[in-house]
Amino acid sequence: MRTTTLQIRFNSPAFLGNADQNGQWRTPPIKALLRQWWRVAFAMQNGFRVRENEMRHVEGRLFGHAWLDDDVDETGAKVHARRGAVRIRLARWDLGRLKTWEGVEQRTVHHPEAKRAVGPHAYLGFGPLLVEQNQTRLKRNAAIQADESTILSLAYPEEDSPLIEHALWLMDRYGTLGGRSRNGWGSFSLCTAQGGPALAGRVPLRPWRDCLGLDWPHALGSDAKGAPLIWQTSPNDDWRSLMRTLADIKIRLRTAFEFPRERPDGEIHDRHWLSYPVTTHKVRAWDRENLRLPNSLRFKLRPISQTARVGVIFHVPCLPSATFRPDRQTIESVWQRVHQFLDNRQDLTRIPE
Repeated sequence: MRTTTLQIRFNSPAFLGNADQNGQWRTPPIKALLRQWWRVAFAMQNGFRVRENEMRHVEGRLFGHAWLDDDVDETGAKVHARRGAVRIRLARWDLGRLKTWEGVEQRTVHHPEAKRAVGPHAYLGFGPLLVEQNQTRLKRNAAIQADESTILSLAYPEEDSPLIEHALWLMDRYGTLGGRSRNGWGSFSLCTAQGGPALAGRVPLRPWRDCLGLDWPHALGSDAKGAPLIWQTSPNDDWRSLMRTLADIKIRLRTAFEFPRERPDGEIHDRHWLSYPVTTHKVRAWDRENLRLPNSLRFKLRPISQTARVGVIFHVPCLPSATFRPDRQTIESVWQRVHQFLDNRQDLTRIPE
């Protein structure tokens, strides 16, 4: 077994809920995120031509499973469940120290479809954050605050180390943890502890239209010239202000896709392909099946110095599952408009990574 010791430090507050939905350092979300980025590393290693059954077998052996029908042990006996070979440990499991949002929320941002201006943190953190009497507050007692850190220790089979270590690098570059993490909450950094070698890897780029050939996240998209679909804000030494910038970008992006009527009509429109559900504009067919479509455009806060951070926006394209009956031509048109919108923002810069 190979062991790795890392420091994990949050760059924005994390809503890592325990059984009581209070923020707490916990290993299961970290292991789940490692698993997700391991799939991306696996896909890249295989040139994005993935035999999913093969991937699921390797994944089940590494991370554990209770779902493979044809797993067997060394004697050939059927195995209904397996404990994973990857081990993860945190130096502490204490509750988060951010216990109130008083004085944290930023000045409001304009939302053209809302009756009043909205708090940017409440907009990006809807769920873990609530609004009561025009004040943003935590739904539960605590969150893990920005700049909290601890030691993360991992052990994994030597033969699997290249993909595991590539996945750890991807987590450092693009990973976020906890509730509303695709909006930038729970952004973190990983750095080696105890003088170990620095994490290293390559960006798993694939032409974004080709990414729509699969219905699970497996690559970062690139444009027709091969440039990554990754944008960056100006530096800021305050995560609170950066989250306000990201909220403004998201509001303006989503409302650029106008609905044909103010009142909902139950039909599918372009904005629905960004993510679903959409407040006040339900799709009858999708609601009947309780469908949820996560946004493939993700946000993250990254440090660039001891004090300064930037907001990073990147696209991890994939086709919605068949249950949505996706219209690929419409989806391509929607995401082309998204890329153009971000390219035209004066406060964003495309970065090569």
